[in-house]
Amino acid sequence: MTCIAGIYSRIVPLCILVFGVAIAQTATAGQALSRIQERGELVLGTSGNMPTMSQKLEDGKVVGFDIDLARLMASGMGVKLKIKTLSFNELLPALETGDVDVVISNVTVNPQRNLKVAFAGPYMTSGKCVLTREERLARASEAENLNVPETRLAALTGSTSAEFVKVLLPEATLTLVDDFEGGVRMVNDGKVGGLLTDYPICLAMQKKYPDAGFVSVFSLLSYEPIGIAIPADDSLYLNWTENFLLRVEGTGLLEELAVRWFGRPISENDE
Repeated sequence: MTCIAGIYSRIVPLCILVFGVAIAQTATAGQALSRIQERGELVLGTSGNMPTMSQKLEDGKVVGFDIDLARLMASGMGVKLKIKTLSFNELLPALETGDVDVVISNVTVNPQRNLKVAFAGPYMTSGKCVLTREERLARASEAENLNVPETRLAALTGSTSAEFVKVLLPEATLTLVDDFEGGVRMVNDGKVGGLLTDYPICLAMQKKYPDAGFVSVFSLLSYEPIGIAIPADDSLYLNWTENFLLRVEGTGLLEELAVRWFGRPISENDE
């Protein structure tokens, strides 16, 4: 009898704890979605300086692959899309504080970011490439081939490309830039040998500057899953977004967006 009472005394508090956790999870599930629907708009956080993923035009309009994807997302929720452009480093903090509802801005899913926010996807799988006029840089298939001081690279501040250089190419000469246009100018002016970035950005820059003589060949220097960042505390929102991506991929809409913005499906990488 004493044994049974002892077991009971341990089980009851455990059940209360588990039940309490379940109530807390239920209470948070759907909160973000409810706020979005009550407000009637989905607030997107994006950088606006990553052609052709997310680009702010001179008239203030923001366009790109990621923007069209966000519009499809808002349409699926039955709400309007509101766009907030922030520097890349400010995007995920804004999501954490609730200033934006979602971040779609060519954001690579990595363990450090995933500790703070949730990610749906990836909706695109990319890798590192070098936009350059030097064939040696463009066709580098191993990181160690670039790890010499003579390798002068530009990378976006706060990006995984910058971290890639710091960690895997410590001997290379790195210059940080605030936007890709600045990096392209440095390559064009010969101040750096190449701009290290993600494959979609390389495609976009080549398309924008067809006569610049840029070479950009995709290489598997890294694995870059690109995802949609959403608040960490809403399981229903995460589930909705995952199913949204499954639907747009299954219906061919993702491929249509890629052809529109890159001129070809993003899966067709150069050999």
